[in-house]
Amino acid sequence: MLPTEDKSFVSQSSPLEQRIGQALLWHGKDYEALCSTFSWKAAGRQLDGLPEGGLNIAYEAVDRHVMWNGCEKTAIRWLGKSGNCRDISYADLARDTARFASVLDHLGIEQGERVFALMGREPALYVTALGTLRRGAVFCPLFSAFGPDPIKARISIGEGAVLVTTKAFYQKKIAHIRGELPTLKHVLIVGDADDLPDDTLSFDTLLAAGDPGFPVAQTRPHDMALLHFTSGTTGKPKGAFHVHEAVLAHHVSAQYALDLRKDDIIWCTADPGWVTGTSYGIIAPLTTGATMIVDEAEFNPERWYTILQDQKVTVWYSAPTAIRMLMKAGGDLAREYDLSALRFLASVGEPLNPEAVIWSADVFGKPFHDNWWQTETGAIMIGNLAIGDIKPGSMGRPLPGIDAGIVELREDGSVREITSAGEVGELALRPGWPSMFRGYLHETARYEKCFKGGWYLSGDLAMRDTDGYYWFVGRADDMIKSSGHLIGPFEVESALVAHDAVAEAAVIGVPDERAGEVVKAFVTLHHGIEPDETTRRDILAHVRRSLGAAVAPRVIEFADELPKTRSGKIMRRLLKARELGLPEGDTSTLETFK
Repeated sequence: MLPTEDKSFVSQSSPLEQRIGQALLWHGKDYEALCSTFSWKAAGRQLDGLPEGGLNIAYEAVDRHVMWNGCEKTAIRWLGKSGNCRDISYADLARDTARFASVLDHLGIEQGERVFALMGREPALYVTALGTLRRGAVFCPLFSAFGPDPIKARISIGEGAVLVTTKAFYQKKIAHIRGELPTLKHVLIVGDADDLPDDTLSFDTLLAAGDPGFPVAQTRPHDMALLHFTSGTTGKPKGAFHVHEAVLAHHVSAQYALDLRKDDIIWCTADPGWVTGTSYGIIAPLTTGATMIVDEAEFNPERWYTILQDQKVTVWYSAPTAIRMLMKAGGDLAREYDLSALRFLASVGEPLNPEAVIWSADVFGKPFHDNWWQTETGAIMIGNLAIGDIKPGSMGRPLPGIDAGIVELREDGSVREITSAGEVGELALRPGWPSMFRGYLHETARYEKCFKGGWYLSGDLAMRDTDGYYWFVGRADDMIKSSGHLIGPFEVESALVAHDAVAEAAVIGVPDERAGEVVKAFVTLHHGIEPDETTRRDILAHVRRSLGAAVAPRVIEFADELPKTRSGKIMRRLLKARELGLPEGDTSTLETFK
């Protein structure tokens, strides 16, 4: 069951340091013992709750630290593109988020109204997110690389009341669609307050005049707090919303899946425009009392290694795409830097190939711990935890408090749980964890279709081994059926990437008169490798030796790049749509690709 709004859900009787310290008690337990004794109600005692009752994410992330110890500790170390650095303490963050909450109140924004943010990784974004939550409004991040159409779609679906952005983004992406957004009451411009565009307000001017003592809204655990959009195959993005008690799952999962502690320096490289960048790039580090690194610049191997070295990062959470790009840059580059402060490495966004896990163990002396979750789950559900062994290529095991299974959806609509190891089915979760999404905004029927027979159906196909580890096979609509064989694309892609010449790979099924479908692979090559027939034959031979002729690709096409979402997921469905001349669906999250 979900935690209730009973006051026993949180604790107000013991010092904050003591409650945060409780997180370390699990280090003395094995995985089975930890899971058997875990309860969400007991875990909730690590949180404070509001002094007068209720629960608010911003209070747990910021204000409680200041209440207990004043907290001049650095909450955010912001690294600018040009080399400038700014430290923001927990006390600074408390004052500025209170000011922004008072700004929203002054503008007439009520609890539950939606505040959108469209900007890069800059301090104002974090003030906006936490100040919105403090006010009791709903925070809705937008990825800064979105064009006008996906922005318009999301603000329209979300009925956005406020947009916080920069002058450059407003003029390029918003100004000409402003009239098509009837719910948008206010646009706040961050930065230069001179010569503001018509019908906009200065974020900085309003913030400076805000009330640094503005109180935290008396939100309840089940009040809406976050709205994240996820793309669908139909072309219409889905607005998955989460509630304030999601903070418990953020807080607890960061301990188990990221080994995060209050003295850590954590760098979550995910953009705040995505759910990972909010859950683990804002909320979880702050509720833990850690210091988080925020880098304004885009990916660059030398810059990343410099940050890891100079900032003495201890916990690093990144994406498989970035890891593969570091692999492409070579291990020798990494060895030029002192990365000895690193204690824990984790990855999310898409399955991490075994080769990347082995490479990181060799280069960094520590492997990346892959984990699995979705926008809809709100927090990490399955992971290669610090408490157990890593199985390279595996998603790991369910976190304490998460009841996962492999199921088969039968033709009559019933659900059968698959208990035998090695059998492929749909990965499913028993509803009841705090960060579970509570709906798709304005799409009740679409939401209800996600639940069958007492399970949340993830849409991902997986299998479980005899040790209880889960292995990703593919999205249900990505599976390839060839001559009676059901082929998971991830297995084939992993075999392709294991070849020394291959940097990235994606496979799809294409129609075949005899086999039904055959596997076609799209690969990018490492720098200096010629995309010629010799290379093609060598890769094909390697994969056939590894997987067998029935599973290996029949065709390999070389590409300069693969279509990926801005969060790093390879879009197989787009490759297939283009291959077969089908509608491409929602491409608003797509990186530039031709």
